[in-house]
Amino acid sequence: MSFGIEAASYYVPSLYLEIKDLAEKRGIDPAKLEKGLGLNKMGFPDVHEDAATFAAEALLRLIQDYSIDPKEISRIYLGTESALDAAKPTASYAMQMVEKVLEKEFGERCFKNCDVVDMTFACIGAVDALHNSLDFVRANPDKKAIVIASDYAKYELASSGEYTQGGGAVALLVSSRPDLLEIENHWGVATESVFDFFKPRRHYTKENLAHAPETFPDKIEIFTDEPVFDGQYSNQCYQDRIREAYAHYKEISGKNKPYESWKYLIFHLPYAFHGKRVFTEIYSLENNLPYGTTEEQKTVAKSEGYLQFISDKIEKSQRASSEIGNMYTASVFMALLSALQTSYNENEELSGTEIGFLGYGSGSKSKVFAGKVSRNWKNAVSKWNLFDNLNNRTAIDFDTYEKLHRKQVNQSINPNYKGFGLNSVEMENPVLKGARYYEYS
Repeated sequence: MSFGIEAASYYVPSLYLEIKDLAEKRGIDPAKLEKGLGLNKMGFPDVHEDAATFAAEALLRLIQDYSIDPKEISRIYLGTESALDAAKPTASYAMQMVEKVLEKEFGERCFKNCDVVDMTFACIGAVDALHNSLDFVRANPDKKAIVIASDYAKYELASSGEYTQGGGAVALLVSSRPDLLEIENHWGVATESVFDFFKPRRHYTKENLAHAPETFPDKIEIFTDEPVFDGQYSNQCYQDRIREAYAHYKEISGKNKPYESWKYLIFHLPYAFHGKRVFTEIYSLENNLPYGTTEEQKTVAKSEGYLQFISDKIEKSQRASSEIGNMYTASVFMALLSALQTSYNENEELSGTEIGFLGYGSGSKSKVFAGKVSRNWKNAVSKWNLFDNLNNRTAIDFDTYEKLHRKQVNQSINPNYKGFGLNSVEMENPVLKGARYYEYS
């Protein structure tokens, strides 16, 4: 019996900012971002959107596009680093939103007997959710699970990470009928606790905060979406972890030079060209090429063999990332959708080919695994229309972008938006303060 991904869906915010507009306002040569990093557009949430609405959109589309009975789903595991609460899982908000929409067809609380939880480890949290859910369906082959990756990558204005922002969600149906991708049970893992990128609680005294209530303690902890990060160090941690996880994958799978048999290599992409940049070390090690000096590394990256390797195995997976930006946990799965959608559009037959995944999450951990494209993969991909949908988004200007970023906008920017949105947050009732209420339009 085989196990893996039966179907997939996604959601990308309807708004975007042209990267060249951001570059010009920040005094950056647009070519550095467009040609150097592969960035064209930055997907941006409207005022009413967050990680819960992203997840709900992807979940609802998955159920509707593939005619799934929600009562057949035993678990919904959400990988995110954009959680809305330190106790209540963001997945529970998404589940409730979708339940209400499905109520007429399936009755009240159609997910009543569904296990729901968040999993967090920076950008690899949804890979962890997939790993866990595959173990679940292997142990219970008559059951199905849904894995959702949902995030909003937000950085401080004018910071070195600002141009990599993005967001959205991908939802995967995991079962013993992997019509899209059969995933083998070999997982290379590498973990080391580091501080390359993290979102700590920031400490302030009450005197530092205007209008702080008298009931607040003298020392106050505040959480913010914007991370503390060291970009160069994080790049090195990414490279170190995937090298270690790849070596572990080779050891447990018994495969020699596994990347050569992979049709596509699917990376976590904090920016579109990141995967092809960090894989040069593994490529050099596998081909016994010198890699110790900066000059040797550049020689490998610019070699005819490596450039052909990128064109054959990586480039198609980058295309959606160029139009969206960093999706944190969802970026690795969006890279998969990008590659499969491109092959589908080009009428390429992938059945039986193998795809390798190199996931990474800061903090830090990598997982390397592989899957085989199923015979029915085109039936699943035919529902996506990924690039058509990306071309139908609404552009925003730089001033609107900054106002949205600072939360200075109260009404939706896109007047034609239809879907899930945050309606209100309880501010007064002491036993409900902070409760978030959503609606579907």
